[in-house]
Amino acid sequence: MSSTSVLSPTEFQARLERYLYERSEEWRAVRVGEKEISEQAEIVRRYSDLFSRGQIEALQEAEEGAGGDERELLYRLRKTCESGLISAQLAEREDELENRVLATRVTFKGEEMPLRNAQALLAVLAAYADREELGAIQADASAQFNDDRLELLRANEELAAEYSGIAGAIERNEEEKDISLHELSRVLEQVSHDSSEAYDKLRERWFATLLGDEREAVPSSYHSAWMRRLSPLESTYTKDRATEVCLQTLDALGFDLKAQPNIKLDLDDRPQKSPRACVIASDPPKIVHLITRAQGGLHDYQAFLHEAGHALHYAGCDPSLPYIFRRISRDHALTEIYSYIVEAISREPEWHELYFGLSPEQARENAEATTFLEALLYRRYEAKLRFELDFWSRFNGDGGDADVYERLLTEATGVRYRRDNYLSDMDAGFYSADYLRAWIRSAQLRHHLVDQVGADWWRSPRTGELLSELFREGTKPTSEEIAGRLGFDPLDTKPLLHEIGA
Repeated sequence: MSSTSVLSPTEFQARLERYLYERSEEWRAVRVGEKEISEQAEIVRRYSDLFSRGQIEALQEAEEGAGGDERELLYRLRKTCESGLISAQLAEREDELENRVLATRVTFKGEEMPLRNAQALLAVLAAYADREELGAIQADASAQFNDDRLELLRANEELAAEYSGIAGAIERNEEEKDISLHELSRVLEQVSHDSSEAYDKLRERWFATLLGDEREAVPSSYHSAWMRRLSPLESTYTKDRATEVCLQTLDALGFDLKAQPNIKLDLDDRPQKSPRACVIASDPPKIVHLITRAQGGLHDYQAFLHEAGHALHYAGCDPSLPYIFRRISRDHALTEIYSYIVEAISREPEWHELYFGLSPEQARENAEATTFLEALLYRRYEAKLRFELDFWSRFNGDGGDADVYERLLTEATGVRYRRDNYLSDMDAGFYSADYLRAWIRSAQLRHHLVDQVGADWWRSPRTGELLSELFREGTKPTSEEIAGRLGFDPLDTKPLLHEIGA
């Protein structure tokens, strides 16, 4: 790109908006199974003039001369330009890998199926031995792509270091998130330590209930989706009622999703549809996709509520905000606060009584199961952050150690993780840290809502009003700024410990 073709910040932001919209819609089509081939590289090619070193330098120059909100906006534009320039160079290779994964078929009990369908099937296979067999088959199929994943990871890291001017992944992510990852990990590891006794009791009880007598002392992670679904309780949390109950739950807070045309619901089941629920905010607040793949069990309800928190956040932002403050955040920790607080409704015993006709005793027991699963997931991510800090501190030396992944996650959860899963389980940009910060903040927010609204916060329109006030700010604030508004230190983990260690 010549120096004359460098865009002004305003021009860059307008063209970036169109680029991100097209990429989001392409990702959505592949994710939900409407397309079997990803064409992200073609979109990147059409916008090849948008990202360049010259554009990064121009945005940085404007950033250095600005202050306040304008400086923050320009910072986020610059970081997006950096990532866009990386995508421009790697999109074809990423597409090629994604398409090979999509095309991969595995055979289980004589039936051939897409790899993604096999991964979804693990949540509904009733026999422990069948889950072990299929789990190993799909894990072996996924692991065959590890060399390609590592090669892409290395290429991405080299480019990110070059364009940002910060050589180390840890230091670079700390600068972007404006936190200390090591300090965050230290306080979170302490929460895991302090909640171990309570977790061990819950684990012993619920492993027996969910996995039965066939289970190993340390069951494999192949059974995680089955447990998260609370499959033995499937007759209570039926697939056909998930949408109805979740919409009623949200309506009690004052959120009528059916009356919000900007939230596009995709709840259909397709063979190539990813089993992992998500929200794709293609153009907030005007176009926000909420995508789930119901399979029966309580996890359907939790996934819907979790993604509804994301959707309500993006769809509820002030449309007069600059595009960057509607779409681009420093990281994902902010929006995860709202997904976690809405999902937390499923841990309220009275919610189980109200919508499923359970006795108070049975409702408390089922709510305890959700607390166990939340604690298990928390401990998994806390260990995952420790692994990623170890991995990236060694990456430019010995390339990291997959054995550390297996050891840390297995010790933390009591679930056995395969070492060759370490790359497919690694999200970009220390997303594990964003989830964990959201866990802290969501517990703080729930404490605040109980204090301001009362114990029935989960079915009060006042809660909806308080959340809507936060949603209107879009992606502008950081997670740590939200902590201050709630009256907490960002690393105050007492509310979190109370929730998962009770």
